[in-house]
Amino acid sequence: MRNYDSKHILNIALAGHKGSGKTSVAESMLYLTGNVSRLGKIEEGNTSLDYDPEEVKRKSSVLTAVAPVEWKNTKINLIDTPGLFDFSGGIAEGMRAAESVLVVVSGKDGVDVGTEKVVNMATEMGKTKMFFVNGLCDESARFYRVFEDLKTVFGPAVCPVVVPYINDGKAEVYVNLFEYRAYKYSEGGKVEPTDMPDLGTRFDGLREAIKEAVAETSEELLEKFIEGEEFTPEEIILGVSQGVREGTIIPVFCGDAHNTYGIDQLLNSLTWLAPKAESGAEIGSDVNGEPVEVTVNSDGVPTAIVFKTVIDPFVGKLSYIKVLSGKISTDTPLVNMRTGANERVTKVLTVKGKKQEDTPFISAGDIGAIPKLSDTLSGDTLCSPLRKVTLDGIDYPVANLSMAVYADSKDDEEKITQGILKLMEEDPTIKYVHNHETHERVVTGLGEQQLDVIVSKLKSKYNIDVKLKKPKVAYRETIRGTVKVQGRHKKQSGGHGQFGDVWIEFSPSDSDGLEFTQTVVGGSVPKGFFPAVEKGLQDSMKKGPLAGYPVVGVKANLYDGSYHPVDSSEMSFKMAASIAFKNGITQAKPTLLEPIGSLKVTVPETHTGDIMGEVTKRRGRVIGMDSTPNGMQVIEAEVPMAEMGDFNTFIKQVTQGRGSFTLDFARYEDAPANVAEKVIAEVKE
Repeated sequence: MRNYDSKHILNIALAGHKGSGKTSVAESMLYLTGNVSRLGKIEEGNTSLDYDPEEVKRKSSVLTAVAPVEWKNTKINLIDTPGLFDFSGGIAEGMRAAESVLVVVSGKDGVDVGTEKVVNMATEMGKTKMFFVNGLCDESARFYRVFEDLKTVFGPAVCPVVVPYINDGKAEVYVNLFEYRAYKYSEGGKVEPTDMPDLGTRFDGLREAIKEAVAETSEELLEKFIEGEEFTPEEIILGVSQGVREGTIIPVFCGDAHNTYGIDQLLNSLTWLAPKAESGAEIGSDVNGEPVEVTVNSDGVPTAIVFKTVIDPFVGKLSYIKVLSGKISTDTPLVNMRTGANERVTKVLTVKGKKQEDTPFISAGDIGAIPKLSDTLSGDTLCSPLRKVTLDGIDYPVANLSMAVYADSKDDEEKITQGILKLMEEDPTIKYVHNHETHERVVTGLGEQQLDVIVSKLKSKYNIDVKLKKPKVAYRETIRGTVKVQGRHKKQSGGHGQFGDVWIEFSPSDSDGLEFTQTVVGGSVPKGFFPAVEKGLQDSMKKGPLAGYPVVGVKANLYDGSYHPVDSSEMSFKMAASIAFKNGITQAKPTLLEPIGSLKVTVPETHTGDIMGEVTKRRGRVIGMDSTPNGMQVIEAEVPMAEMGDFNTFIKQVTQGRGSFTLDFARYEDAPANVAEKVIAEVKE
């Protein structure tokens, strides 16, 4: 494929709800443009962009994939993103590299949660939006019902461009409302002009929808529309073109990707409606944090954003880049602005699904890949050392479903960490920690399906068999009473013996651990043994008397004791302190502390009652509520973290995926008696 100037490049992300047909639309484009000789099918697992074994198995995209096509002297980089909510990190990556988002909508199911979410995300990122209503050859498809739903949900900006003529339940004729021409499609991908069908009063409604959308593009046209004056054809075409680029108009196309119906008209329209890559200038920051504009210019200083990382079993690490400025080739010196390290470009590639081809360079506005950049991650800026600039990274969704990972074999335990770290390079939404307190490896993802894919990939890629379990809760123990106790350690074994004797007062403290003081008088315990006493107490604090959890919030005052001039030693006093701790803590009203989290839930207003009820059910306390500009409600609460293991699943089910939440550790509180009894009993078992 030849190299194109940014004036002739389109970067388009395909997004939408699961099952709407994004990958099929991309496959149909690849087929029509001659990039594949056979139209792949999701059901058969042979599409160009769903090539990962997990995608073939699940018949759904879980990764972002890229493929370029050529159409009418234009290079269109198709960026196919996942539809499952659990892989929405891929949507963020795809949109980061695109100027436009083609939102695919099922002609059968219509506007769904995924439709709303990707439109909102595209709007927040300032991307041009377009709709493609897919699957119209299905007899249960209802285009005009879906179109009305689009207008209801997204307003008068929704503008019809291509619509179907339904005859005997079949959508074989498609009308281009701008060209005012009709095209008939038949099996085998044949398309030919046909007589304009009679759309009746529906045609007037569609034309009115176009005028409504055009009127939103300028005050002059709005005034003309209000006064009932007709727009000229030039005003309509220019108005739509301008409105699409500015985001005030969302054009609607339609067809059927399985039969390639309407795909040619979609491609034709994209070449004149969608903004070219040259329009993708960005504001970055220089080394002093000052804003600097990066224009899309092939003659400029090289600057690129890494928007995706793949660990390829044959090529190794592959960094997908979008070049903002200049050209990147094997002769281009680059620096990673996150690490400050120089990166050597050994090869530059054009990527088409899982296939890679060598290319001389990647030019401004275009997308490609660089292999074996060891220290580079998704979201990093690569630029010339001559002009150091950092671009905005990728705003990934926050993962909040955690599970403990256990290896089936002890031999695999040390491999788990390395395997998950590699998966994290491909998907930065995955979080991983080795909790040394609970002795568990904990992986966190966006949902159950993502965690299931992690387990599957650990097996298929790295031959590690693991299972997931609910992670243990890191409880604490403390005391609520004050007590004075003696700790005496005496042992005679021939020769020098062991002797240590301490009197310690234990009382509650606000400290996170041990607060150690001494008020010994008269040398009953020599100062040289004070550190040994403190060390004995610190060691004892690691395991409390109730359930063996770490002890916090204890003040220990060494106020008396005795020693032997020969038998006393640091070890003796360390042992004496441990005995005092064991005797004293059990008498000082020990209690179990549970971690409390700060919860912030964002949901549609209709679900606030459900969430508040669930928070209460989980022993939480609602402490506030606020509204957002987009009509959502933010509920703030404090909840015991032990109760939140399946809250991720609950939110998705109740809000159909519209809701989200964050949960951060806030503090420890006394666990209720019934909870403490249950925890202690489980530990003893």
